[in-house]
Amino acid sequence: MDIPNHDLSPGWIEECQICGSRNLASVIDLGHQPLCDSLLTPEQLKEPETSYPLHLVRCLDCSLVQLDYVVPGDVVYYPEYPYRSGITRELFNHLQRLSVDVVERQSTPKDSLVVDIGSNDGTLLKGFKRQGMRVLGVEPTNIAQIAIQDNIDSVQDFFSERVAEEIVAQHGKAKIITATNMFAHTANLGDITRGVEKLLDEDGVFVLENHYLLDIVEGVQFDSIYHEHLRSYSIKPVVKLFNYYGLEVVDAHRVASYGGSVRMYVARKNASSVSQNLLNLIAEERSAGLYEGAVYDRFRQKAIQCKRDLYNLALTAEKNGQRFVGNSCPGRASTLLNFVGLGKDLMPYLAEQPTSLKLGRHLPGLHQPVVDNAILFSEQPDYVLLLAWHYWEPISQDLRSRGLTSKFVLPLPEIKILEP
Repeated sequence: MDIPNHDLSPGWIEECQICGSRNLASVIDLGHQPLCDSLLTPEQLKEPETSYPLHLVRCLDCSLVQLDYVVPGDVVYYPEYPYRSGITRELFNHLQRLSVDVVERQSTPKDSLVVDIGSNDGTLLKGFKRQGMRVLGVEPTNIAQIAIQDNIDSVQDFFSERVAEEIVAQHGKAKIITATNMFAHTANLGDITRGVEKLLDEDGVFVLENHYLLDIVEGVQFDSIYHEHLRSYSIKPVVKLFNYYGLEVVDAHRVASYGGSVRMYVARKNASSVSQNLLNLIAEERSAGLYEGAVYDRFRQKAIQCKRDLYNLALTAEKNGQRFVGNSCPGRASTLLNFVGLGKDLMPYLAEQPTSLKLGRHLPGLHQPVVDNAILFSEQPDYVLLLAWHYWEPISQDLRSRGLTSKFVLPLPEIKILEP
């Protein structure tokens, strides 16, 4: 079988990232935008800022939805990358459940090797370690040092075929390999998949979890489109990808994280039977129109309407002398605010929890300062836009319990105002 090039060079992409077809159609063009997690220091505000095309397209042959521009990985995931998975309670709990679910599903023996690709601060691996597994993280940024300090063995590097060979030589093969919110994020998909194939034990499982295209489309989640997310996965193209490498998707189901994700289980070909869950999900995708054009036309129209409505709400608040601010600074906030055009004149700051690595920095593109959310309680602004809207219930409950009386604004799938 001829394998298309799955290791992309930086720059413009003319072909499908999985099947290699050049039969691509536009989904939505969000313009040139900065990298969402490249928050700026006060000194960097005095320098030029780089932006890149942010255009989502879909393959008319295998149905993959992808960006048509690749930013170099070492630029996107720079050493001081400010994201930590362990400081968000909901995400922490989700990752702990994931570790338990996988071990139970696989009946994994104690002392088996578990490798997490893109392991960040080691939060997921802590869950596996508590269940008696040997754990090893692979993380390219300095966040790996946090995991190491917490006694989670980690390799500070980008995962690759080379790194996989080194792990096998030192630790043996892995019964479980995980990749949560990274398998859609890397341009060297072939190198990673070859590495997974070399590292995975004969009866092992590779568990990947990413934003799910069906949830993105149904929830008008255009804010989940950013340069880290080179691909927005549905099941069908991922099945095609692994078939090139002697692997196959054997199970999949939807999970609630990040506003809607899909968890897929990948094994060596013919090592496990394909579940009815997987077949049902593919049928659900087909029924929802994910393999046709009309659903993407509606998605684009709704995104543009949201842009207009949110800008007009902030503009009306400003005209009425009301304060309109943001709460939280997830990566998706950058896409949302830059696309809508909510600058500092309409939204003066973003409030973050005091443990965030983003405090003291500024949103890329629009340059709002990221400040301690204690300011919300002293200022009591008229409107607070919940930018981590996928966690709106626990966030709003927490802020209300601490005395915030502002109106909350949920931006997607359409504007919704929550009265105090």
